[in-house]
Amino acid sequence: MMAYLNPDRTILGSYGEVYINGELFANFNHLEATDNYNLIAFNVAGKVRTQHKTGPVEGTGTISGLKVTSKILQMPKNARFEIISKLADPEAYGHERIRFRSCRFSQIQWANWTAGEQVPEEVQFVFDEDPELLDPIVEV
Repeated sequence: MMAYLNPDRTILGSYGEVYINGELFANFNHLEATDNYNLIAFNVAGKVRTQHKTGPVEGTGTISGLKVTSKILQMPKNARFEIISKLADPEAYGHERIRFRSCRFSQIQWANWTAGEQVPEEVQFVFDEDPELLDPIVEV
């Protein structure tokens, strides 16, 4: 028997939360984190297709939302910190938390405003350790 997608079980980002060093930053409404695999290409005798080996892995991310305070600008430069991404849609199969350790800001936005508009805030970061899935979402 084929299983069908229950739309109520899909995750809405509306319930996402960003924690930096354990503190909720409620002004952020977007978090994206990615592992970039630098694959090294090899030409191997006897094969016409290029072969690949995993080289260094780089973790990068962006958090963004609305400007509320100057907390990000006041964080010590080059300081390492932890980010926890949390999704907890009440209609879904549970919640998910992912920990990103040994984070550092790679780009900080000092100013970005337009008269009559909400002021956005966006910062980019890198993470030097493997992400840790603290609470996986499991279909029940």
